[in-house]
Amino acid sequence: MPQGAGRTDAGVHAHAQGVLIWMEKHWDPSRLLAAINAHLPDDIRVMAVQPAPEGFFPRHHAVAKRYTYKLDEGPSANPFLGNRRWHLFGMKRLDRDKIMCAASCLVGTHDFSSFRCVECSAGTPVRHIFDVRLVARGSELNLVFEGDRFLMHQVRIMVGTLVEVGRGKIRPDNLPEILNSKDRRNAGITAPPHGLYLEKIWYSAEWGIGEPSPWKTES
Repeated sequence: MPQGAGRTDAGVHAHAQGVLIWMEKHWDPSRLLAAINAHLPDDIRVMAVQPAPEGFFPRHHAVAKRYTYKLDEGPSANPFLGNRRWHLFGMKRLDRDKIMCAASCLVGTHDFSSFRCVECSAGTPVRHIFDVRLVARGSELNLVFEGDRFLMHQVRIMVGTLVEVGRGKIRPDNLPEILNSKDRRNAGITAPPHGLYLEKIWYSAEWGIGEPSPWKTES
């Protein structure tokens, strides 16, 4: 049974999903890469194959992840980005300064019960967010979240809340109160899945897979 480094909602994109599979015989990595891709649908591709160290499990040994949520603004939506970004209709731009002021309240170790969906089955709602940043270019905005782990729909709910801050529906100084309430009803809307991307996964350095985490993490 293949094991992934994490789950993504239907409609969410992934650039960096890691999957462990058990093979009955040894395969040359390049031949295995070609064989797997030959049986996958056109919108899914394996980009690299390598042997896994004994005892390595991608879900257990992931120590940090980066998610990027992609937004687009303006009175008209770009048809080429229809299922790649969440388009926010309107003539008025989001207030970037208010968004970043509110986002700073999410950094650190918190109980994120206000930002988890009711179906979330995680054993604890406590998570650590290392960084939140906003990258803007014209009408396109990317909200980047880096943390140790994320709850079900956590990033999408945080994005929906920050969008409402940028629209003036929620005040930035209300974020600590929303966070401390531990009540999903107090946060903003859940952003649609198609704007969300799993961009990067960092694993414990002992396994020698990928780049070491830029954050101080424990396996």
